[in-house]
Amino acid sequence: METTHKSVATLLGDPKKAILRMSGPMMLAMLMQTLYNLVDAIWVAGLGPNALAAVGGFFPIFMIIISLAAGLGIGTNAVVAQRIGARDKSGAESAAKTAVVLVILLGAVMTLLSLMFIKPALILMGQSDDVLQLCLRYSYIILPFTIVFMLTNVANAILRAEGDAKRAMVVIVVGSILNIVLDPILIYSFRLHVAGAAYATVISASVGLFISFYWFLVRKSTYLKLSFVKDQFDFSFLWKILSIGIPASLAQLSMSVAIFILNRFASIAAGAKGLAVFTSAWRIINFGTIPMLGIAAAVTSVVGAAYGARDIDKLEKAHMYAIRLGLIIGICVMAIVQIFSKQIAFLFSYSKEGGVIFDDIVSALRALSLFLPGTPFGMFTSAMFQGIGHGVKSLVVTIFRTIIMQVFFCWLFVNVMKIGLDGVWWGIVIGNLTNAVVAFSWGKSVIRNLKQNKSL
Repeated sequence: METTHKSVATLLGDPKKAILRMSGPMMLAMLMQTLYNLVDAIWVAGLGPNALAAVGGFFPIFMIIISLAAGLGIGTNAVVAQRIGARDKSGAESAAKTAVVLVILLGAVMTLLSLMFIKPALILMGQSDDVLQLCLRYSYIILPFTIVFMLTNVANAILRAEGDAKRAMVVIVVGSILNIVLDPILIYSFRLHVAGAAYATVISASVGLFISFYWFLVRKSTYLKLSFVKDQFDFSFLWKILSIGIPASLAQLSMSVAIFILNRFASIAAGAKGLAVFTSAWRIINFGTIPMLGIAAAVTSVVGAAYGARDIDKLEKAHMYAIRLGLIIGICVMAIVQIFSKQIAFLFSYSKEGGVIFDDIVSALRALSLFLPGTPFGMFTSAMFQGIGHGVKSLVVTIFRTIIMQVFFCWLFVNVMKIGLDGVWWGIVIGNLTNAVVAFSWGKSVIRNLKQNKSL
């Protein structure tokens, strides 16, 4: 219990220390999730192309569920952190309980709807009969556990909101490691094949949820107490959570839409070769943003607590410190990619057939890594908006980057100026850097208004 109280003290104390102490565990957690996704794909790939296509075919459906869960988690994080910052523990507990009840209700509705429409949706996506049957087998195991995935996200968000990033990390890391261990056992040893991958996913998610709720409901060692005897639902907190959570969910989905569009530009520029180059390079660039995602999660919590305390100077200090930290990380990652671009590219082109895309991957990595130092200006401003409850502003920042700026410049360079694949890379770079300038300027303006007490 003492540890959790110390976590709250960290959250409410020096914003620099809070950002550092919270972002580290979240970086490790996200790294483990990325590793799990990679290992999971490798084990499924061993079953053949149909199995890989089946899991990939379900991915867009699963992304909708995960995007909603992640968005509601962000909303919960911000609202609960605000109440903790305001020294309103009972309000924080009420907000947390409201979030739990909300995701149970939404999870139940989504489970029913997804089970009803999963088959027509997969048919509409053009799945072949063999792949369709495998995909349905996988889906019918995953979908009944929708509530588990959503509750896990919200429980994790509550832990982060009270500054307990270490416990939030433990839940994710334990779940990821368990999934990595269970995959080969269930897929190959038990000969469950695609179903084994699905069972590994739901078992690991359920264990993670059990750990969280053990801390909250059995051991009661968390700062917030989630007793559901009374005051389970507060409509004032419901609206606040949704006003941040729904835009955050849409922002998550917009990233998937953007990748689809960028894939299309790469294909237009160089066909299947362009798609292979983009997919390979983008995986590395995404991997390089993991530290920043960890910091962004910390920014939402720390800024939310500062906003709840109406300490705008502290809010600004947290925002600017996070950006400086992210800038240093972005420059370091960019330098590593620039120096070792050939070695990294070799990982995706070591075969005789893959050798033809080696030079293009090197060029892509060297170009795309240039936008990494600018990433924190937009990403952390978006996280700051979420922390103060301005969910729509956060959504606008994300869509401006993913859908508007990136797509516009890629279209300009590929379709109008006919630059080819290089046009895709520079479209992404210029789009991201433009967004960084606009988002950061907007964020500074909002903070100035908060200081003048115009938007409190």
